[in-house]
Amino acid sequence: MPRMTDRERLAKIEADQRRLAEEAERTRQAVRAHYGSIVADVAVETLTEREFRDILNHVVRLGGSAAVSALKAHPTSP
Repeated sequence: MPRMTDRERLAKIEADQRRLAEEAERTRQAVRAHYGSIVADVAVETLTEREFRDILNHVVRLGGSAAVSALKAHPTSP
């Protein structure tokens, strides 16, 4: 295989970057859709919009495992 010129390498790298950026965006959208479907199953109608946004902000700030631990530690209401 002949060696690529610097110009050819740069073009390939730029094409790879575009492809990876598109793949990252598709994956990001798939993850958001997945978590959006989970939220659709939660009875959020008992919360105000502000309460719901506050909960989501806290969960995102805490991170996944810390948020799950906090929720498991909280006593459930009958």
